[in-house]
Amino acid sequence: MIKGFIFDLDGVITDTAELHFEAWKSLTDEKGWNFDREINDQLRGISRLDSIQVILAHNGISLDDSEKSDLANIKNDIYVKSLDEMTPDDYLPGAKELLTHLRTEGFAVALGSSSKNAEKVLEQLNAKPYFDIVGDGHSVTKSKPEPDIFLFGAEKLNLQPEECVVFEDAEKGIDAAKAGGFYSVGIGPEDRVGNADLRFDTMQDATLFEVKAHFTDLFS
Repeated sequence: MIKGFIFDLDGVITDTAELHFEAWKSLTDEKGWNFDREINDQLRGISRLDSIQVILAHNGISLDDSEKSDLANIKNDIYVKSLDEMTPDDYLPGAKELLTHLRTEGFAVALGSSSKNAEKVLEQLNAKPYFDIVGDGHSVTKSKPEPDIFLFGAEKLNLQPEECVVFEDAEKGIDAAKAGGFYSVGIGPEDRVGNADLRFDTMQDATLFEVKAHFTDLFS
C-alpha cells in the first residue's frame, strides 16, 4: 500500500536548470572549455563533482581531486547567488497543487535530491512545510543512479520502498528508484524517463487522481 511520496527537486518541484546551465557556462567560458546544452543535458540528476568529471572528459582534461573540488565550489557560488532571485511563484505548474493535495490526504512526503542547495531552494519557494523529510546532497555519499537518497527518505519516513512513489525527471533518477525497489513516476519525454512505471509530460498532468488511477491496487 502506498503511504509516501519522494520527490526530486529540479525539474519536478521547480526548474533551476537554466540557473545551473548559466553557472556552468560562466565557469567553462572562463576556462576556455567547450560547454553547450547537449553536454548540460548529461548533467541532469547527477552530483556537482560528477558533473565536473563529465565536462572534463568532454574536453579531454585531467585534474586532481582538489582542483575538481575547487571548480565545483566556484560553480556552486555562482549558482547559489542566482537562487536569491527565486520566489514562491517559481513552482513548476502543478507541483504546489500536488504537494497540497498530498498534505490534505495525509501522505508522508520526502525530498530526495542530489542538490546540496535543496534547503535554500525550498526556503525561497516557501516549500518546507510540504515535506516531512529533506534528503539532499549532504544526506548520503552515493548519488543517483545509486538508490541511497531515496532509501534515506523512506527510512526517515519509517516506510519500506514498496510503500513509496518516487517522482523524477532524470533517467538516472528513475534508475535509482528502480534499483531501490520504489514505484516511479517520470516527468518528461519518453526517451528520458520512459522506463518509469508511469510517465507524464509535465507535473501539471501528474495529479494525484491520475497516479491513483494507475496504481489502483496500491491505494485501496
